[in-house]
Amino acid sequence: MSAPDPDAELVRRIGRGDPAATRLLVAAKLPRILGLATRMLHDRAAAEDVAQEAFARVWRSAATWQSDRARFDTWLHTVVLNLCRDRLRRRREQTSDTLPEVVDPAPDAECLMLEAERGSQVAAAIAQLPDRQREAILLVHYQDLSGAEAARALDVSIEALESLLARGRRTLRTRLVSPQGTTTDD
Repeated sequence: MSAPDPDAELVRRIGRGDPAATRLLVAAKLPRILGLATRMLHDRAAAEDVAQEAFARVWRSAATWQSDRARFDTWLHTVVLNLCRDRLRRRREQTSDTLPEVVDPAPDAECLMLEAERGSQVAAAIAQLPDRQREAILLVHYQDLSGAEAARALDVSIEALESLLARGRRTLRTRLVSPQGTTTDD
């Protein structure tokens, strides 16, 4: 038997209309949910929209939440993944001659700029992974979900998740490390 869901009581309270429980849940979950959506969409405004829609779904379904079916955190990550997938699918369907303007939030300090550059290289490499590998990497390494939770969120077996992670890591290692074993610094 798995450990009790630490969010179950908050979700029950939200289902009863408790505004304090809503504030607590949003404060606890928003940073990670926003981080996942931003990493997937590469667009902070779109990520905020996804987070807002995810929490709207929480509020709509809290009264009927069944804690025995899945951990709340796993369900919430699944909702965010699906919302992001929908947005990415819609983006692919729309074509545009102009690229969206991307604002660089990094401070001017050289060290932070180099860190940001490396982070961008990693993010770009992750973005180029096949969808399922990218999602597995993001859930396990950026969202700190356990293997079992990530597997449930992706609706795959633990073995399939491990395979996705291994292939994704191998691809990232190849893209981020030159043949001499040093990192790429183009």
